[in-house]
Amino acid sequence: DNQIRFVKSALWYHGYHRPELYRLPSDGSAGSRELLLAFSWLLHRLSLLEQLLARNRVKTGDETSVCTCEDDLPNSQKGTSAIAVEHGPEDRVDVRYLQWLNGRLKFQWRSLHAQHQEQCKLLHKIHLFTSGSHTDQILGHLSVTETDLVRQPENYKQLLQLLESETMQLEAFLEWKQLEPVYWQWMETVLDNMAEEGNRCESQDAHVEKSRPPKVTSCCPWADSLTGQIDRLSKDLMTFRDQLHKLVTQRKVAWCEKVKTREEELQKEGFSAAASKIHESVELKLLDLAYLWAPTKNKMHGSCRLVFRSKHTASKTGFSRSVSKEPVSAVSATEVIRDLQMREASLERELKQLQEECRQRLDEIAEGLDGVICVSP
Repeated sequence: DNQIRFVKSALWYHGYHRPELYRLPSDGSAGSRELLLAFSWLLHRLSLLEQLLARNRVKTGDETSVCTCEDDLPNSQKGTSAIAVEHGPEDRVDVRYLQWLNGRLKFQWRSLHAQHQEQCKLLHKIHLFTSGSHTDQILGHLSVTETDLVRQPENYKQLLQLLESETMQLEAFLEWKQLEPVYWQWMETVLDNMAEEGNRCESQDAHVEKSRPPKVTSCCPWADSLTGQIDRLSKDLMTFRDQLHKLVTQRKVAWCEKVKTREEELQKEGFSAAASKIHESVELKLLDLAYLWAPTKNKMHGSCRLVFRSKHTASKTGFSRSVSKEPVSAVSATEVIRDLQMREASLERELKQLQEECRQRLDEIAEGLDGVICVSP
């Protein structure tokens, strides 16, 4: 049951919203065709096989993931609240438990950051001590895997087995690419069969509904009273609509008067200060837009191999020579740091703006409370 619920939640997270899948029983007794459709959707939508190959790739060099793209949430997360309410617990979650989870997450994040810093220090030591030991002059140093093979040569058999397994996976992927059109043709027939079955069920339901005798006829004694009640309800709704329209117009007039008085107060008290704040917020938004619409060459995403570069080696080999031999996807750590600092500044500005909006909203709410004193932290 836990595995089935996990599969359903994962599919919903990735954007698979077919209701027939989520109506399946939790014991796994039915739904093989729905699972086949979901698996085919993952193959087409997420490039599942390519992701598995990239994850299972044997890494002989020291690599790191570099990403300076925007952290936008997928569109599929917009409707996650519906399934969360459907499959979530009935009782409400205590706020203190959420605070405890948040503190635990912060602690784990700090420990992960400390471990990452320690890993970077060890990698720096390995790259520095093995400088000049590699046959490739562009790299110039050994990686962790290569250093381990130098220290323990008997481990090359395990590495060779991993490389052979990766080669078999790549061969199977090439074979799948050749037979992939046949698979999608088969899936088209499966979809056609399901559509025919759905239409047949709808026609049967419609036939059953038509064969049933009408529930309300004009000769029934209570039909006239029912139509009279419907007429009275429609008249009441019309009157309510007219009253609501009048009320809305009155509220609009009152709101316009309040806006005019507020504008006069701003002009008298501090219109220049409000204008300067608006000007600053507009400038911040323009800076954010300039950062977002920067050239795509600054947006980096993917894994890169860590190559140690120092001033001594750069002056010895020559800068132009090293640039000509570097791969096209080479990126400097200073560029990544600069982009991350710009992104950090943008997020800090956005956070301050949101905090100020929340503070103003809380002040407005506090003003409407009688007999309550709110002290800001």
